[in-house]
Amino acid sequence: MNSITQTIRSKLFAGLATLLPLYLTFIVIRFLFESLEKMSGPILKQFGLDIPGLGIILTIVLIYILGLIVTNFLGRKIFGIGESIVKRVPIVSMIYTTLKQITDTFTKGTTDAFDGVVYIQYPRQGLWTMAFISGESKNTDGIPYYHLFVPTTPNPTSGFFLMIPQADAIPTGMTVEEGLKTIISGGLLAPSKNPLP
Repeated sequence: MNSITQTIRSKLFAGLATLLPLYLTFIVIRFLFESLEKMSGPILKQFGLDIPGLGIILTIVLIYILGLIVTNFLGRKIFGIGESIVKRVPIVSMIYTTLKQITDTFTKGTTDAFDGVVYIQYPRQGLWTMAFISGESKNTDGIPYYHLFVPTTPNPTSGFFLMIPQADAIPTGMTVEEGLKTIISGGLLAPSKNPLP
């Protein structure tokens, strides 16, 4: 009887594990489509157009045009003026600056965002974790330090900032992209060999 119960339970979990990612993907895609449709809906209504899917296409075109504007010299200047106004509003400034820093970190090329990937002993001796080099400095004795971002799994947008002597870090031999894939996958995509002592 126990074996039958275990079999039923394992099959239910297998079915759930298959269905859940598909269902969540459907919800995310539907949310994106509805959001894009709503963004340009008022513009289309002014022209008397009510064609399903047209709002999505128009929104994507508008986002592309915005990208073109902010990547040229004049557009950057205009956007910079607008951004400086936003940064003067107390609470809005804090929210905008934080979100922009996170967005810039993960939308810039990963080679621009971080200088490399290292292993460090954290949160205690004997336990190793992966960290991304975000900068370097030297202390008053001239000892070089790494500025490190230690992301959480599976969401790498949150984590911890650490400063440690460079001598205490071990290069992983991975690119930043490979490191991010390892973090997001919870170690499933980690290389089969590592340089740890």
